[in-house]
Amino acid sequence: MTTIRPFTCEDMLYFNNVNLDPLTETYGLSFYTQYLAHWPEYFQVAESPSGEIMGYIMGKAEGHGENWHGHVTALTVSPDYRRLGLAATLMNLLEEVSEKKKAYFVDLFVRVSNKVAINMYKNLGYIVYRTVLEYYSGDPDEDAYDMRKACSRDVNKKSVIPLSHPVRPEDVD
Repeated sequence: MTTIRPFTCEDMLYFNNVNLDPLTETYGLSFYTQYLAHWPEYFQVAESPSGEIMGYIMGKAEGHGENWHGHVTALTVSPDYRRLGLAATLMNLLEEVSEKKKAYFVDLFVRVSNKVAINMYKNLGYIVYRTVLEYYSGDPDEDAYDMRKACSRDVNKKSVIPLSHPVRPEDVD
């Protein structure tokens, strides 16, 4: 049975099996500890009965006014544990936290080439809000989709009306 629990500092010693996936953005330890200190309720881990980290989600709340939202910074599941619904479970937890914080929407960025993730997010009710040109660094740089799902506070669903034109990373707030 999978356990979903808060991420701890000690987990950073054991999550390499998850972070080695090429589609997972990895960060320095100080980045993870900053999220853990500021938004612990948004940082959850899925753990196997043997104690292995199966996946995790990391996010935050940000913005002002009608732009107040939950943000998915990272969601990843180890290849050994994919197709079990863990990613959807972790996303639901983050959405619940965002609802409690009275967010208008939840957003995330995903590589345009990551079709599996894009389809999963669409199945969870997310829409492509806009394209962010050359968001991911690489050779070559890659565009991202900014995907969104409205929360109950956004009664008129204004936060998920797609933009008709792409934006540059510096234009993302």
